[in-house]
Amino acid sequence: MSKYEEAMKNLEEKFGGKESLITLATLARVPNAEGKPRPDARIVNAYYEDGSFYIATHAKSNKMQQIADNPEVAVCYIVETFTASAIGEDAGWVADEKNAAIMEKVRKAFAEWYPNVVNEADQNQRLLRVRMTKGLWHDAHTGDKNEIDFVNKTAT
Repeated sequence: MSKYEEAMKNLEEKFGGKESLITLATLARVPNAEGKPRPDARIVNAYYEDGSFYIATHAKSNKMQQIADNPEVAVCYIVETFTASAIGEDAGWVADEKNAAIMEKVRKAFAEWYPNVVNEADQNQRLLRVRMTKGLWHDAHTGDKNEIDFVNKTAT
């Protein structure tokens, strides 16, 4: 098994098929007093599959507006120190037929709260895909690092 395949297996074991809480960072739409970009981070419920996290959200949320301005985002999972650079993509309305397969999995993973929070009749209810480009597993206790290049499908 290659290092990349091992890394993908580890991601699937850690995040696959269930709800995970991750931090999603974007760039704020309004710069700071010096005119520089400001980070904006929040914890979100996410479903992981094949190098991407999926998040049910609203089109008018700050994160979606920020991603529309700049799709470069970052994610972090604190407990085992996984971080990644990614591209945020509005995958469309959660009830759109093109999202049926992934939304079936997302609904199942978020079953405890999803039906009470997401109004699928509202076409502003969106599926946010966070497609990772580069990632890093880092064990601070052992110093072990595994860098993952999701684009070129390599790991070191």
